[in-house]
Amino acid sequence: MSERTMARRLLLLICFLSLGGALGQVSYSIPEEMSKGSLVGNIAQDLGLDVKRLKSGKARIYTGDSAEYIELNKERGVLLIRERIDREALCAQTTPCALHLQIILDNPMELFRITVEIIDINDNSPVFKRDERRFEISESAVVGSKFMLEKAIDADIGPNGLQSYILQPTDHFNLKLQGQSDGSKKVEMVLQKPLDREKHENVSLLLTAVDGGEPAKSGTVQIHITVLDVNDNAPVFIKPLYRAVITENSPKGTSLITVSASDSDKGTNGDVSYLIANSDSVSEVFHIDENGLLTSVGKIDFETNKHYQIDIEAVDKGGLSDSSKIVVDVIDVNDNAPVITVMSKSSALPENSLLGTVISILSVSDPDSDSNGQVQCTVTKNIPFTIKTTANGFYSIVTDGDLDRELESEYDITVTCADEGVPSLSSSVTLSLQISDVNDNAPVFDKSSYEASVQENNTPGLSIFTIRATDADFNQNARVSYILEDSSVNGVPVSSLVSVSADGGVIHAVRSFDYEQIKDFKFRVKAQDGGSPPLSSNVSVRILIQDQNDNAPQVLYPVQSGASVVAEIVPRSADVGYLVTKVVAVDVDSGQNAWLSYKLQKAADRALFEVGAQNGEIRTVRQVTDKDAVKQRLTVVVEDNGQPPRSATVNVNVAVADSFPEVLSEFPDFTHDKDYNENLTFYLVLALAVVSFLFIVSLIAILSVKCYRWRRERMFCKSGANLPVIPYYPPLYADVGGTGTLQHVYNYEVCRTTDSRKSDLKYTRPGSESIISLDTSGTQTLTHAQRGKLVREEFDEVR
Repeated sequence: MSERTMARRLLLLICFLSLGGALGQVSYSIPEEMSKGSLVGNIAQDLGLDVKRLKSGKARIYTGDSAEYIELNKERGVLLIRERIDREALCAQTTPCALHLQIILDNPMELFRITVEIIDINDNSPVFKRDERRFEISESAVVGSKFMLEKAIDADIGPNGLQSYILQPTDHFNLKLQGQSDGSKKVEMVLQKPLDREKHENVSLLLTAVDGGEPAKSGTVQIHITVLDVNDNAPVFIKPLYRAVITENSPKGTSLITVSASDSDKGTNGDVSYLIANSDSVSEVFHIDENGLLTSVGKIDFETNKHYQIDIEAVDKGGLSDSSKIVVDVIDVNDNAPVITVMSKSSALPENSLLGTVISILSVSDPDSDSNGQVQCTVTKNIPFTIKTTANGFYSIVTDGDLDRELESEYDITVTCADEGVPSLSSSVTLSLQISDVNDNAPVFDKSSYEASVQENNTPGLSIFTIRATDADFNQNARVSYILEDSSVNGVPVSSLVSVSADGGVIHAVRSFDYEQIKDFKFRVKAQDGGSPPLSSNVSVRILIQDQNDNAPQVLYPVQSGASVVAEIVPRSADVGYLVTKVVAVDVDSGQNAWLSYKLQKAADRALFEVGAQNGEIRTVRQVTDKDAVKQRLTVVVEDNGQPPRSATVNVNVAVADSFPEVLSEFPDFTHDKDYNENLTFYLVLALAVVSFLFIVSLIAILSVKCYRWRRERMFCKSGANLPVIPYYPPLYADVGGTGTLQHVYNYEVCRTTDSRKSDLKYTRPGSESIISLDTSGTQTLTHAQRGKLVREEFDEVR
């Protein structure tokens, strides 16, 4: 190849590159027969891509069903020759000859179209189908007689294709080239000088076909002419051109058309035979018999050849001939279903993907023509996906609805492509797509709230019960952990009462519970998943402490004392059912554990007394007689209803007597009890005196306040001055007894209203007979005198 030719092709390559960039695609031109590994072009630079993008996007070349002649070097970002390219094998006579490639990138998906034009080089010589050709020509052949010669075939095209023929020697014949509609040339040998069999019975000629390459290549065929005598008329076809049609896939032996040629000679010189003069593969598809009937002998495929041009000859016995052409058009039938090729696809897709996310790119082709090759593609109905056309023959499957892995974790997307032929042919392919999970569901407890019970005096670490929460997500996003939320119960952190296992949700008691201290408590537990960011939900848990019979009854009355003897006196005149005394007992347990029953365990005379089983009242069951002993000792058992039951006993001394001396004779230490009663009487009289004194003081104070208010109102009406504001004293509280089972609350309140210009003093006390005890610190009990003094001081301050 000359330097000028190389420069011209280099300039053409630069033009193609410039044109490709302007059109949004890249085009290259390379000569055929380049060695493996030769550089085609720097695709990364021409596409404006970074080499790193080729690696991260897993760049790859898609060529469809054709062989892969070009490979991509992702390390350098260049296209290289993978296999030697023979333009003639690839495109035959088609021009221009080009490879159409697609480069596909992932993350995100991108597709670039590459066109590589294959430039022909002069690597093929013209070739004749036969090495020699024989003619029998009558010596009477007139000057100007034409003889059809075989055309040479050159696989190259353009300037490298067949250009001219040379016939040597030229003593009797010269060549005549006649252009045809398909661009080829009909080669005829024309007699320019009469033949003389007596001088030259055989004539040998050499026909040379020359192409236009540099250097030029050629092919030859040897022509042997036998000079015959007398046949001076050549056959003549009725038409110079015949046309026929045939449907593809027609069976072998299908008749197409009958041609006819006439010869004016008589006898054997007028017998005409027909033959196909094509040097290509047409003779393998069609056959013409001796009568000129053209039939099919091979497979007719519209996708391979849409029409055929058949050169035919009519030859008589004298070797004279005429030529004509038959053009056969092939009618397409819908015999090819669409071909679906998955170029790229995603195997998994997050459930929160946006609408329009591409999950696959498909290439669909149908080699049929017109409506038989028009394809429409659809996807499975009732799924959140649709198919869109991205380019001619290329489709993309995209999302067109919300995805929810919890409702559907996998989709089988069936793509069906059907042509518009009659009947329609279709193909389908199924793509499997996994929906990957995102953390979009918070844990959900199986109950809106929980309630459980545990008996008091439990063992620390006891498993009380289990809470359960489920998460509709998957894997780590569905892994639930349980957390005890910070709170307090009666000022005590809830974490010191219970704990919750992070994995199992098991509620454990941290310590032993006492029903008498705490009967129930509430707390909240949070269930949190393992997503990022995590999602959580809360639930309320209530623990009920169940009472156990762990406290025995306590006898409040009669009080047991070892220092003196307390006896109940029953007169001998007592009637049946006389109330001797009542045993009073309490049990700090609850429920049936606190249900008390009384029974008489021991008695000097069981026939005289009985104990009420429910109320503990000791009564006589018969009339007391003189014979009954003065000293009676009863043992009463107080028992609760627990399991097992607990009990307490109390001894009750009863004196059956009408006079006090009679009692002292039986109970010599009873005098101590008399002193006790006298002291008790003294305290009661003293308390009555104090209460009376306080009543008189309060009455005087109220009258003073009324007078004071009357005077103030009159002064206010005269002067119109504002009244001073009486300060507010917060109520103080004192616990009477401190540890009693029934607690009493007392309020002391002073109210002053400036709008009504009146002051009210209000005392509030409960319905019990306990007396209010207040002090300024709230830490000790005030005497009645101190309380009266405090009231007076407050009124003096108001005055």
